[in-house]
Amino acid sequence: MRRLIFLSLVGGLGLAALVSLGVWQIQRLAWKGELLQTIETRIAAAPVALPDAPSETTDRYRAVRVNGQIEPGELHVFWVTKAAETGYRVIAPFVTEDGRRVLLDRGFIPSAAKAEDRPIGGATVTGNLLWPDEGDWTTPEPDTAANILYARDIAYMSDKLGTEPVLIVARDSTAAGISAQPVTTAGIQNNHLQYAITWFSLALIWAAMTTYFLWRSRPKSEG
Repeated sequence: MRRLIFLSLVGGLGLAALVSLGVWQIQRLAWKGELLQTIETRIAAAPVALPDAPSETTDRYRAVRVNGQIEPGELHVFWVTKAAETGYRVIAPFVTEDGRRVLLDRGFIPSAAKAEDRPIGGATVTGNLLWPDEGDWTTPEPDTAANILYARDIAYMSDKLGTEPVLIVARDSTAAGISAQPVTTAGIQNNHLQYAITWFSLALIWAAMTTYFLWRSRPKSEG
């Protein structure tokens, strides 16, 4: 009898824990869905003037339009497109009409175009503010000799180009030969449904195993 009580207790607690984790992932799924909808709405919103002091907390993905000058000097961030084409994202300094100097992600160029000159000068740019979440401890250090970065590190790029730590990602191409890579939600993972299915599947397996062991441990009738 003690064995049955012990197995029932362990089985019940384990089942409750697994089901709770599955329910939590369903709640996270709903939260992530609402978050993605909010981000998509902000990305596609009518552009506004560049805020005086953009904040990652309040201005991430905000649509903006700026007039000014694309200046010489650019950084190249190694990139692989969805079509598996390798090349670079071109990051250039942009000086607005009121004299602010910010970072501009002009878009993608193929590897063969790295050494080519790109048009600079007056431009009106519509894009979105972004604080990229790229790179980790495995990311290589920038190759300064070859002008190759492996992540859009805003602090590093703004220091190298002498700009505010503010990045505008252009929605449209800023010159021939540069493919726009506008901000989207495609890179934001939403795997909570898969996680929920995993936890509920484990709960089902746990329940089946608990039932089996309880059946095996039932008192045997004599005679």
